[in-house]
Amino acid sequence: MKAPKTFEEGMTRLEEILARMQSEETSLADSVKLYAEAAKLVEYCRTALDKAALQMDEIDLQLSAAGREPEQPEETEA
Repeated sequence: MKAPKTFEEGMTRLEEILARMQSEETSLADSVKLYAEAAKLVEYCRTALDKAALQMDEIDLQLSAAGREPEQPEETEA
């Protein structure tokens, strides 16, 4: 498996794998290989999300230290 370059690329590949695994034409052996690839992609995407969350926490901390509260998104009515 070639590692994705971005989170979005990883998610796209996961969606492709899911579609192939759901196909009746995919053999059991191929499904196992796809599952192994998907597990690695999930770990990659989880790590990317964790890094992004840490970066946002750091930004919030910097804003708090500067005496400003992080902006909260406005709630919209549906």
